[in-house]
Amino acid sequence: MPLLIRWPREIQAQSLCNDIVCNVDFAPLFLDCASLKVPSYMQGVSFRKLFRCGSPEDWSQIAYHRYWMHNDVIHNAYAHYGVRDQRNKLIYWYNEDFGLEGARPADAEHKEWELFDCVNDPLELFNVYHDPAYDFVVERMTRKLEAKMAEIGDVPVHLSKHVI
Repeated sequence: MPLLIRWPREIQAQSLCNDIVCNVDFAPLFLDCASLKVPSYMQGVSFRKLFRCGSPEDWSQIAYHRYWMHNDVIHNAYAHYGVRDQRNKLIYWYNEDFGLEGARPADAEHKEWELFDCVNDPLELFNVYHDPAYDFVVERMTRKLEAKMAEIGDVPVHLSKHVI
């Protein structure tokens, strides 16, 4: 999602940042800019340091998402979660409604992993999850997914083959 910021004392004119930030990072940024403390219950991290020094090594460069409302009437989207870094996107379609109001029952037996190489396949047309050439990427992205879920307290539905 594009974001334009003008702040002459902090940001060099016409600078461009391609780092990954998430919408949950906006509130901590605004609190940081106002010199206010970020509450411990709030997700996200201020990305103010990206204004000054480019890509710091401790910046996670990962976006996590989860869609809970399986097959709801309005969106008709299936329940899933995933992570995206600068190059790849890993998604797990768990297709369960968990009895949530508004979600519709699902075929919980049909679960699927997808991996997209967003550099070689920017339109995300080819799932390379089962391609042996991407085994290392699958493992790395799964570790990133599980680490992010543990960090924010989300509970994975998939069975892990990896130890965090």
